[in-house]
Amino acid sequence: MQNLIDRLLKGQTWREWIREMVRFCVVGLASYVVDVGLFNLLAHSGLIRLPGDQSMTAKIISVAVSVIFSWFINRVWTFDAQPDNTKTTEFVQFVLVNIGGMLIALACLGFSRYVLGLRTILADNISANIVGLILGTAFRYVMYRYVVFTPRHAEQEPASVEE
Repeated sequence: MQNLIDRLLKGQTWREWIREMVRFCVVGLASYVVDVGLFNLLAHSGLIRLPGDQSMTAKIISVAVSVIFSWFINRVWTFDAQPDNTKTTEFVQFVLVNIGGMLIALACLGFSRYVLGLRTILADNISANIVGLILGTAFRYVMYRYVVFTPRHAEQEPASVEE
């Protein structure tokens, strides 16, 4: 059991992990505000006419903007232990993970709109921004934690002492 816990913590203490989780949640909340605010502005304000299904297109755009915002804040604050020389690979992985998260939110929104026939502002927000968010957030955290960002001290080699 201790070996499993050690593998899950990836070299961190419980305190470090809790700090990371709190930061992840704060960044997630800020990204949520960006995503939901932009989604509703684009999908339901009437200010902009988007091609295709207004809500589906708006969700793609709002997720793309919130992904870039989230990567930057997570990179410099939440998962700041990654060495600088991996930023390109990390960003590509981050984008791919977020495409997965976006597909989860779009699947929830599409199911609500096209299977259940629910096309109100409330239904769009519940399906995409509550149900889709919860499922997508769980997916993102696991992928960020174990694929995209890794703690620095888990990757560092022990220093050798030269005499």
